[in-house]
Amino acid sequence: MPEDFIIGAKLNELVDRVVASYKRDSRTEHIGKLYLPSRDEIIQLVRDLLELLYPGFMGRQHLTDHNVAFHVGDLLPRIGETAFKQIYQCMLYADETGSSSKSSNSPPDERARKVTLTFLESIPAIRETLAGDVQASYDGDPAALNTDEIILAYPGLLAISVHRLAHALYELDVPLMARIMAEWAHNQTGIDIHPGAKIGRNFFIDHGTGVVIGETTDIGDFVKVYQGVTLGALSFPKDERGRVIRRVKRHPTVCNHVTLYANAIVLGGDTVVGENSIVGGSVFVTSSVPPDSVVTFKPPELRLRSRNAATETAEELIKKTEDTASPTEVTEMPDYMI
Repeated sequence: MPEDFIIGAKLNELVDRVVASYKRDSRTEHIGKLYLPSRDEIIQLVRDLLELLYPGFMGRQHLTDHNVAFHVGDLLPRIGETAFKQIYQCMLYADETGSSSKSSNSPPDERARKVTLTFLESIPAIRETLAGDVQASYDGDPAALNTDEIILAYPGLLAISVHRLAHALYELDVPLMARIMAEWAHNQTGIDIHPGAKIGRNFFIDHGTGVVIGETTDIGDFVKVYQGVTLGALSFPKDERGRVIRRVKRHPTVCNHVTLYANAIVLGGDTVVGENSIVGGSVFVTSSVPPDSVVTFKPPELRLRSRNAATETAEELIKKTEDTASPTEVTEMPDYMI
């Protein structure tokens, strides 16, 4: 066995160099400051909230009509205590850094108590909305066995569940806490939904990997999104000094009953996808789409060549394929071409 590694005489020099690097650039350290929320506690809060949203599915099992009230009565105070502590820390942090978006004369603890209570009171309404999301997922996926499978296994449902919690906090002006919650869900599912995005009822993300939904996106009811869809910004408006202007509408609006197929990209704050429209796979959209449209692009030309090129040309191979292929009925759909 080799000896244990010992820094030895180099220790003091390395300590000095690391500490000096802290002083050279303050963007990657939080030293000498008082307030900061705990990422670990917020993530545990999300887990507890999911147990509250989906009793019997997440966290404690074997709940009954006799013990469920006791379970909720035990869980809610813990959730409230943690939520208040982290909301309070977020408000103190915003005051310390000057990053708060709203001014208030109320003390931070008073504001935190009010926000915490308002957030907890929103949970029944969030549960009602999520029931519609669960049903939309089941109705939209013929591979689903039942709604239980949706709750237990589907990443899209996990992502939208956390989003609806995070969005409530975002609307209550606790954006840092909301963002930590959203990025935990992003890490778990591969679905990136900014907590500022507004999403209507009965929302379904199918498969989900690679979906990106930007901060100022506005999504209506009964919208279905497939993997790889991006609802993003076309460009970032800047002021006269070249700095990005924040808190403006940068992301698209998607109206009711729209379907966005895999890898579709819709960009721009002025872009509106009208009701009952379908945006095909891999389509790039930067202008508004009228209602009741099907947006596709002309498929690229496919080229085939023989692996035995010395005896058969590509043209001959294609001609042979055309001659031997069985006829296929083609149904034309009305297209709104971008």
